[in-house]
Amino acid sequence: MSQMPQQAALSKCPSCEEPLESGDRFCGACGYDLSAIPARPTDEPTIAMNGSVPSPGPAQRGDARPPSAPPAASPRPATAPDAFPGAAPGGVPAPGGPAGPGQPASAASGPPAQGAPVPPPPPAAPPAPASGVRFDRPAQPAPDVPGQAEEYPLQAPDPRVAAESVRAGGGKVCVACRAGRVDDDGYCENCGHAQPRERDHMEQECGPVAAVSDRGLRHHRNEDAFAIAVGALPDGSPASVAVVCDGVSSATRPDEASLAASRAASESLLAALPRGTHPQQAMHDAIVAAADAVNALADEPAAAREHAPHQNAPACTIVGTIVTDGLLVVGWIGDSRAYWVPVDRSAPAARLTEDDSWAAQMVAAGLMGEAEAYADQRAHAITGWLGADAYELEPHTASFKPDRPGVIVVCTDGLWNYAESAEEMAEVVPADAAVRPLHGARVLVGHALDGGGHDNVTVALVPFPVVPQGAGSA
Repeated sequence: MSQMPQQAALSKCPSCEEPLESGDRFCGACGYDLSAIPARPTDEPTIAMNGSVPSPGPAQRGDARPPSAPPAASPRPATAPDAFPGAAPGGVPAPGGPAGPGQPASAASGPPAQGAPVPPPPPAAPPAPASGVRFDRPAQPAPDVPGQAEEYPLQAPDPRVAAESVRAGGGKVCVACRAGRVDDDGYCENCGHAQPRERDHMEQECGPVAAVSDRGLRHHRNEDAFAIAVGALPDGSPASVAVVCDGVSSATRPDEASLAASRAASESLLAALPRGTHPQQAMHDAIVAAADAVNALADEPAAAREHAPHQNAPACTIVGTIVTDGLLVVGWIGDSRAYWVPVDRSAPAARLTEDDSWAAQMVAAGLMGEAEAYADQRAHAITGWLGADAYELEPHTASFKPDRPGVIVVCTDGLWNYAESAEEMAEVVPADAAVRPLHGARVLVGHALDGGGHDNVTVALVPFPVVPQGAGSA
């Protein structure tokens, strides 16, 4: 096999720096043809951030041998330093000096003879001033030069035309670019933006009742759910219904649990009230129906339980209210709450529920004060919930007959953590919440988000109408 003369001196591929073996005609890594070695490119130094130019290397200075190789000793006797005018010590003419007798002029400026000492390199040029331009890259053509357009020109779609086309095809338009279609995975086909999930922020208004739910600022999904509706009693008078559920994060599928419980409770109430069932009994039955719906989520194949034997069953808390002409009913299990806030703020507000939590049990047993108990890290550990893993089902219900108009705040702990007492809640509820419930619910959710939004936030506002007679508790 013939080999090129250049190959004997090559130890690495000029293209990829891969080590070569003797006799290689092509690089085994990149396939570079070793028979045609290109000329050494001219080095263009990179200007550093401070504008200085790196000092030239040995190859740039024209050194005859590496710095580590000492000059060979000359067998000839040393020539007197003044043998030639302008000569350097050792008899070698100084660079740039006049040529000696019998010596061609070109030899005086050429490389030193073999065996002669190598003259020291000339001093480096002073650093160039910083210009902010890199000289190691070829200049790019300006984008606006005629005839030098981009290789793959892209044109943004007209949002109006694209959105109309997406809607005409029955698709969902991206909330970011307002032009692309959202695919089945929840991403825009035009800009790739992930779309907010339906439950990340929900708002609903039904008659005089309104509710808002938000994912918050720390959770990756919204595990709260609500259901609001307006039903009718047997005499035709209206009955406002609101149910709020909070999924237990330590359980599996808490978002499914809260959604199933809120829907089951609302459907049970709307079916029982027109039949003449007392609102307090209807609330008790609705909580039982919600518990059955959550328990049904735990029914899964035995193989699924084998893969995750230590997972808790789906679970959630629940709080609900029914408002009729002159009667207010609440029911709950867990630590979601209901507050009474009168329109006349000169009258005191009140909390209508008691938490099923470790802190509440400590206070009820007289073992700790309320401030001390709720400051404990175990304060929010719930002792009652809906789910197959619950100890026992004990729905709590209570009925009231307020003597003045007001609004009932039905919420999860994502809100009341930022307005725990009844007085604090009354301060953040807008004064016109009874006539503008949706606006009031938005304000309350915003208050929780401004406070940090550490949890999902859900609140429903149910106005209590003006009553002509006195109040009491039934």
